[in-house]
Amino acid sequence: MSIKGILIDSGRVLNGPRTGHWFITPNFFSKVDKKIFNQLTKKVNKAFSKAGDYMSKQLLIKTEEDEYYHFLKYYKIFFENLPELNLNNEDIEYIAKDLVYNYDKYQFFDDVYDVLPILNNKYRLAVVSDAWPSLENVYIKAGFRDYFSSFVISSLIGVTKPNQLMYETALNELNILPEEAIFVDDSITNCDGAKKLGIKTYLICRELRDYIYHKLTCRDHIVVRNLHSILKKYK
Repeated sequence: MSIKGILIDSGRVLNGPRTGHWFITPNFFSKVDKKIFNQLTKKVNKAFSKAGDYMSKQLLIKTEEDEYYHFLKYYKIFFENLPELNLNNEDIEYIAKDLVYNYDKYQFFDDVYDVLPILNNKYRLAVVSDAWPSLENVYIKAGFRDYFSSFVISSLIGVTKPNQLMYETALNELNILPEEAIFVDDSITNCDGAKKLGIKTYLICRELRDYIYHKLTCRDHIVVRNLHSILKKYK
């Protein structure tokens, strides 16, 4: 059966955070003293963990307004555990807004600009991402949203990968069968979920060390370094 559609993860596959950290926003250090922050590594990691515990329980977030509400709580928890940074409520609100409403927060990899337009000419494309509502506006701002006939965001349907509903939602919206699709993700667990449905899977490892390791050890999925490898197979 020929391939008709491609399901693609977003984070670490198509883009990554401009700052190198998903929850350190582009303007984070306009409110946070970077020198003090860098001296608190253990406390910072613990604070991110506590705030993350809160967000991990918020499975259903349907609007950007709700996203902002929950990330405001997230950052309040985070900064409550870092009193040394001495942030006030206004500062915390600013950072939460920067996380949700700054649509330049992620940077797309170079190969995305080359490969997506070509794949879009031949296949139906879907984003399948564990993310929040603002992600769609990131794609709109970057000019990539129109390439995708389906845009599946976990918080809008209340489950995350590898729940089969994530993949099935995309397949249904693309109107294709599992055997007519491939799935590209940077997570073995997420690839496992797609493979169980009969979707051909590609594990993308953009870091050379990860690529070499998984190329040697991963037997269940095809390991690739970038989107050009996908393009070569499905041009």
